[in-house]
Amino acid sequence: MEEKKGFFTSKNIAVLGILGAFVVILQIFGSYFRIGTVQLSFVLVPIVLGAILTGVPGGAILGFLFGAITLIMGIFGVDQFTFILFSDHPVLTILTCIVKATAEGALAGIVYSLVSKKNKTAAVFSAAAIAPVVNTSLFIVGALFMSDTLNANFVQSGTSVMYFLIIGCAGINFIVEFAINLLLAPSVYRIIKVVKKQ
Repeated sequence: MEEKKGFFTSKNIAVLGILGAFVVILQIFGSYFRIGTVQLSFVLVPIVLGAILTGVPGGAILGFLFGAITLIMGIFGVDQFTFILFSDHPVLTILTCIVKATAEGALAGIVYSLVSKKNKTAAVFSAAAIAPVVNTSLFIVGALFMSDTLNANFVQSGTSVMYFLIIGCAGINFIVEFAINLLLAPSVYRIIKVVKKQ
């Protein structure tokens, strides 16, 4: 009888270590990847890859790491937006950062696992697509609970908090993040598969 392996195999630990390092680097230095005012966010790519290669727990761990780095950068004032939210709503900011990021990684793993039973290529694209959708959706939900702070610091007169969140915060940034994830995650996954075969 074959013994069932646990999640923390040497392979999974190595994969999570490498991808975790990419998550940290891409999140810390992410503000340098810009075209005009649009920030190019690559941090979801290693999270999706982790979810594909190691399953739901791996995606959740990498997502949690992303949320924790975002939160730490906010607490120390590196990320001004998160810093202002944290100053007024520490508990809600912690929950928003951690829950949205962990959920995006876990759901990428769940979607990949379900769709891969039918088609592996479709599963990779589905996992890559779901992560930015979950990340942005849960960010908007969490931020709505902090609308007083958003109104006082970010929302221009004559516009609403919802307009600010969807157009100002998400808007073009979401579209770019979605496109990057949809293009890069499947490409990198294909490269990994080729390397593994050799």
